[in-house]
Amino acid sequence: MERVLREKADVLLSDIGMPTEDGYALIRRIRALSGDRGRIPAIAVTACARAEDRSKALEAGYQLHLAKPLDASKLVAMIASLVERPTASHR
Repeated sequence: MERVLREKADVLLSDIGMPTEDGYALIRRIRALSGDRGRIPAIAVTACARAEDRSKALEAGYQLHLAKPLDASKLVAMIASLVERPTASHR
């Protein structure tokens, strides 16, 4: 969260299972921010690959869900798709 507040990024890539705060709580805090930081495109990365895990990530505020193990080409394609999407402020 500190980095989101301190630095401008084009895309957030976040694990769901983290030691101090899970990725669901993190994205909810980010979405509550005002301005561009609250609208940063985000990809959830997780070992949980069921349809309900994907739904939970999307409902929490991620745009995309990527199951581990990561496929590098798929990750690059997902990041590119988020960077190329127009944001709400550019529509």
